[in-house]
Amino acid sequence: MVYGEFFHRPGKDEELIHLNVGGFKQSVDQSTLLRFPQTRLGKLLKCHSEEAILELCDDYSVADKEYYFDRNPSFFRYVLNFYYTGKLHVMEELCVFSFCQEIEYWGINELFIDSCCSNRYQERKEEGQDKDWDQKSNDRSIDSSSEESSIFEKELEKFDKLWLGEIRKKVWIRMENPGYCLSAKLIAISSLSVVLASIVAMCIHSMPEFQRWDDNDREIEDPVLEAVEIACIVWFTVELAIRLAAAPSLKKFWKNPLNIIDFVSIIPFYATLAVDTKDEESEDIENMGKVVQILRLMRIFRILKLARHSVGLRSLGATLRHSYQEVGLLLLFLSVGISIFSVLVYSVEKDDDESELHSIPVCWWWATISMTTVGYGDTFPVTLLGKFIGSICILCGILVVALPITIIFNKFSKYYQKQKDIDVDRSNSDHKEKCNELPYFNIRDIYAKRMNSFISSLSSVGIIASDQDSTDASSIQDIEDVYNTTSVENGTGK
Repeated sequence: MVYGEFFHRPGKDEELIHLNVGGFKQSVDQSTLLRFPQTRLGKLLKCHSEEAILELCDDYSVADKEYYFDRNPSFFRYVLNFYYTGKLHVMEELCVFSFCQEIEYWGINELFIDSCCSNRYQERKEEGQDKDWDQKSNDRSIDSSSEESSIFEKELEKFDKLWLGEIRKKVWIRMENPGYCLSAKLIAISSLSVVLASIVAMCIHSMPEFQRWDDNDREIEDPVLEAVEIACIVWFTVELAIRLAAAPSLKKFWKNPLNIIDFVSIIPFYATLAVDTKDEESEDIENMGKVVQILRLMRIFRILKLARHSVGLRSLGATLRHSYQEVGLLLLFLSVGISIFSVLVYSVEKDDDESELHSIPVCWWWATISMTTVGYGDTFPVTLLGKFIGSICILCGILVVALPITIIFNKFSKYYQKQKDIDVDRSNSDHKEKCNELPYFNIRDIYAKRMNSFISSLSSVGIIASDQDSTDASSIQDIEDVYNTTSVENGTGK
């Protein structure tokens, strides 16, 4: 076949292009399609071979000179209207993403959407993108939670190769997963209670009513508070030692921030104990006293132990760890604003005797508490222009703080959901393990065994034939009737 017979340039009577889109047939003038030569139909007119035509359409009939497209026929009406009018309208019945795919297929830019549909189209598109982003975030959260759960399961598999692996595995699960069983919950509640008791004792110790001094102006510990402190330290030490002894991998154990917090929380007590045992005649006794005070203040790190039992604190830590760019952006905005407004208010207030803003460092302090909307009131502008600058500083501070906070809050919500999914996955896996340990009964097998024994008993007394091959469906039905009758008679007899 010579393709020159079919791919010649059409005359005046052959300027119609026959299109078939999903069964919807339409003949369109070539001049109409050539108005937009960059579209798919416009490029189709420039093809001079069947191979080139089939790259742009799904099929081509040489005899009928018809181009076939396997696309949405309803949407193609909007495409034809675009070629006639030059404006594209949005198809309400079509999903916004499907609409984007359709116009991309036909080679139509979304800039051709008419003004009557443009705003609604952009709103639907942004709404769909937000939903898609939320769905992807949830999928990533679920994937990451399942990944961490699989890591936890892999750690449990390591116990099979360790010395006393079974015992260490049971101890490790109870220490790491409070939802595993009742004993694990009791351990978690006890640990949380001890942490709270230690914090309360530290706060009470700072009150003047509970502070005592000896003749050498050295502080004397209250016996009750000291006993509570020693008991808490013993608990923390034993808990850390048990975790360390049961850990499947010491390297991963010390990489866990929660374990580092446990270790740091007990250091001050033993360091203070070592300092107090020094000779009182030492020349550095005054410096030792300061060291002791600093070490005692370090006991506040015990409050971080709450993160082991709090999903919110773990989520906060993960958010700060993964939001360093947003936090840096927040500090950068604040630094720029503080620098600008501190210089402005200094230039206005420096000549006023009633004002306290006579140096730029003092103005830095004022700008910091103003932009963060704290406003202690210890320093403030006095002049009218200074108050105007202060008002602008406060408004800018609200805007500057609000912008990155939204991003950080969204990440916190995502990681909070992630931590909850991890806890749920661990609890579900534990319940599955417990269910696998339960005995399994197959009702069908039990029924078959009983019927087998019943048939054997009937054949032994000669009620039915012993040849099992001669047993058909009717005989089985008769056997079931006999079995039911016998059961009823036995029940009546009883």
